[in-house]
Amino acid sequence: MPDRIRGITEADWPRLAALESEAYADLSLAEGEELLRSRARAAAGTCFVLDLDGRPAGYVLALPFPRFRCPDLSRPERTVHHTTNLHLHDLVVSAPLRRRGLGTRLVRHLTGAARDRGFATLSLVAVADKEPFWRANGYRAHHTTPVPPDYGPAAVYMSAQVAAVPRPHPAREAV
Repeated sequence: MPDRIRGITEADWPRLAALESEAYADLSLAEGEELLRSRARAAAGTCFVLDLDGRPAGYVLALPFPRFRCPDLSRPERTVHHTTNLHLHDLVVSAPLRRRGLGTRLVRHLTGAARDRGFATLSLVAVADKEPFWRANGYRAHHTTPVPPDYGPAAVYMSAQVAAVPRPHPAREAV
C-alpha cells in the first residue's frame, strides 16, 4: 500500500471533512469543513494529508497559536502572528487504519515541519482519552491550563518542546 504525507489540496476537503466527522461525531466535536478550512488558512505550511493509494486516509491541521490557550471550536480561525508555538489542532487517521503507527508518523512529520519553520513548542488538547498516545509522543500534560468545555469533559492541554520530540526519519517521510 503506497503512502506519503503531502500538503492539502482543494480536492481533499470533502474527504477530510468526512474523516473528521467519522472521528468526532460521537463526541460532539465535529467542526465541519468550513471551520477546518479556516484552521488551515491560518496555518504556516503545517497542514498535511496522509495519502494512501491516492486517497486521503488521515490528516493533521496545525496552526500558530499562543501557548497555554485553546482555539475556539465554534469560530473560524484567524491568523496569529508572533508566536513560537504551533498548536496541533487536529490529527485524524481513518478508523480501519488506526493502531498501525500512522498517527505517530504524522506527529513526527509535523514536528519536523515545526522545527524547519522555527517553532519552539507544540501544543494540543488531548480529547477522548488520548492523553497516553500524546505522552508516548513526547507531550506533557498541563492540568492547570483551562480547556473550554466544548472540548469535552476529559480534555487535557498538553505541550512539547520541538527539540525534545524525536526527529522524523527522512527516508520514510515523503512530502
